[in-house]
Amino acid sequence: MATQHGDVHWSELLTRDTGAARRYFTDLCGWRIQDVPMAEDRPPYLLCEAHGRPVAGIMDMNAPEFEGMEPCWTTFLHVEDVDAACARTIELGGHVLREPFGVEMAGRIAIVTDPTGAVVGLITPNTK
Repeated sequence: MATQHGDVHWSELLTRDTGAARRYFTDLCGWRIQDVPMAEDRPPYLLCEAHGRPVAGIMDMNAPEFEGMEPCWTTFLHVEDVDAACARTIELGGHVLREPFGVEMAGRIAIVTDPTGAVVGLITPNTK
């Protein structure tokens, strides 16, 4: 299912206990969850499917870059140009928490806050 500019594109859970998350969402939502290999030194990404289509991801946050963060869900909004969207976020009173970066199988991503301080992800999806 393709998304367009302004659509909610993806939701992702960051957690230190992917096993508990897998059990919970499998039982609660009936999600089928499969492991997707990451870099050699990283645990697999958990791809969650409902009704035969991907609906969310679960990522292990037991790495130094997540130190001090609480487990959380992040919603990613589809934007046509993530770099331009970051610049516009600043103009509109938000902040860029993580500058745009590429994710091989997903697209170009940034993490920002809106003017109210709420965190949201922005993504320009790969067109493949």
